[in-house]
Amino acid sequence: MDSPVGARRPVRASASRWGWFSLILFAAPVLAQVAATPPPVQQQTAGSRVWIGHYAEYEDYLRTARIERQEGIDVGVTGPRRAFFTSPGLAASAIVKNLPPGKRSNFFESYKSEIAAYKLDRMLQLDMVPPTVERRVGPDLVAVQLWIENTRMLKEVQAKKLRPPDSQAWNRQLHRFQVFDNLVGNIDSNAGNLLFDPEWSFVKVDHSRAFTGTRTLLFAMTKIDRPFYDRVKALTEQDLRREIGDLLETGALPALLSRRDAIVKTFEDLARKNGEAAAFEP
Repeated sequence: MDSPVGARRPVRASASRWGWFSLILFAAPVLAQVAATPPPVQQQTAGSRVWIGHYAEYEDYLRTARIERQEGIDVGVTGPRRAFFTSPGLAASAIVKNLPPGKRSNFFESYKSEIAAYKLDRMLQLDMVPPTVERRVGPDLVAVQLWIENTRMLKEVQAKKLRPPDSQAWNRQLHRFQVFDNLVGNIDSNAGNLLFDPEWSFVKVDHSRAFTGTRTLLFAMTKIDRPFYDRVKALTEQDLRREIGDLLETGALPALLSRRDAIVKTFEDLARKNGEAAAFEP
């Protein structure tokens, strides 16, 4: 199944909102044959994160590829569109979000937040957020994000009671997912914008409501792998300002650093209380 943009709905912050997710209560595994060397065209590979190791190529393609046509998408209240590129090409299509920074339905939204999420993902070597760039489509500056082929939404996984074959790898990704959403202040994380490919890799879409001034951690965190934690802890204001500062509104960067400090404190407190192994995976 191709990946749609996550459906919108009002969010009430809750630290336990994803608690059921970590239990992995599914019934049957999805079988996938992993290709040894992923080819550049998405439709030809079992895994869907085809951009890994080819970041610059995909970014350049998204910025410059000729758009042949656009179609509306039947989910999402912000009017995202699917843009189809002239074939053949590195990618078949992309999501276009035309969301000038501003408040809509009592939520701050910005196409720039989509780009900031991808850039921060790259800084942290997370590889969950698809390549996303700024380009002009018609008269407007918009976010253009790679359309990910061959994925399932979380709500489809739930409905079909599917189960990942490797629970350890699943939980490692889940813990990273929770930390990242806390770091970016993603108030609109829901079952419509978390995708899984045939290799059960997490793919995160829809961050237009992230990077606000909230300093609250919205999601419970129980464990994290040490390499990822170290990268989060090592983020500096200088690096963040250089990479994403021009994409954030006033106050968003200090709030991000405040949330980062709270994340670090959470895991330090867990390790102090329950031992290093209880807080940190290898």
